[in-house]
Amino acid sequence: MRATPARARVNRATYFAQSREPLTALVAVLPLFVAYQIGILLTGGVRNGVDFVSTALFAVFGDNISGYLGFNAAVLVAFLVAVAVLRKNGELHPRLFPMMLLESTLYALLVGVVINVIMNATGLSALSVPMAAAEAKPGLIYKLVMSVGAGLYEELVFRLILLGGLFAILNRMLGVQRILAAVVAVVVSSLIFSGIHHVGSMGEAFTMGAFTFRFFAGVVFAVIFQTRGFAIAAWTHALYDIWVMVFLGK
Repeated sequence: MRATPARARVNRATYFAQSREPLTALVAVLPLFVAYQIGILLTGGVRNGVDFVSTALFAVFGDNISGYLGFNAAVLVAFLVAVAVLRKNGELHPRLFPMMLLESTLYALLVGVVINVIMNATGLSALSVPMAAAEAKPGLIYKLVMSVGAGLYEELVFRLILLGGLFAILNRMLGVQRILAAVVAVVVSSLIFSGIHHVGSMGEAFTMGAFTFRFFAGVVFAVIFQTRGFAIAAWTHALYDIWVMVFLGK
């Protein structure tokens, strides 16, 4: 029998670790950012509710395209600097990108199933989760932009910053045990994640069913983030929203 090359064996064995590395994760989410920024321009400013950066830019520059393009140029420079810095302490593994996309797609297809199982197991399945009423269904580009924006910015704000920040404060600063700190961080960030969907001009009318469903969605995304890293969580979230909004028509 022909021996498997050592490098191939290492790559398969270390896939989960390598796909979590900061440099690989950073480059992996770049297509989401690019697609989202292009989508904003194509839709005349449609953006995710927690994308405070783009909201601030439109408030300052209005419809001034040069200002918005200037911001994205600055982001590109910052991205290149970050890549250069991260390359000093880590490696880029682009060969993992197809596997990461496949893994995220699998998770995206299972998210809704897992949430329904949780709601059934906790006796909360009786809560209705009505689809928000709308006078006119948004178009395909709108749905794609909102889905990609949700995957990128909601995982950035609620998982990377909020969940990660809460865990760091509880565990490292206050000395709370890791497991308890993680549970509290997941619950609090998921409650805020769910609640924010009912706030503001783009917010959905509050129902306990919708709030509960999104809370458990936040928990599922938090678990993916904690175990698989930011890139997998962001792609899973984006692909899940695309599945629900585009293919299921919700």
